[in-house]
Amino acid sequence: MPAKIYQPARNAMQSGQAKTKTWVLEFTQESARSVDPLMGWTGSGDMNSQVRLTFANCTAAIDYAKEHGIAYTVAQPQKRKPVIRNGGYGENFATNRRAVWTH
Repeated sequence: MPAKIYQPARNAMQSGQAKTKTWVLEFTQESARSVDPLMGWTGSGDMNSQVRLTFANCTAAIDYAKEHGIAYTVAQPQKRKPVIRNGGYGENFATNRRAVWTH
């Protein structure tokens, strides 16, 4: 069963970079999920799809996969360019503004 090694992206609801420094080894799903007819819960007989291992860096995750004979693919993270304005947030409240302030 192949595994995917990646660095998780930041939460879309937050501006911070918390929980994005670690690397994750996650197994891909072998079988399709099925819906329980009585309760409506989604389930699967694949136990490895529930396993999610975290590592301090990418090489540690690769070493673990090689040591345990796990086929893996590495997804490199796409770094975003920081948005830095000249005046910063304080520019919104500048008293020396020449133009009319509108939303």
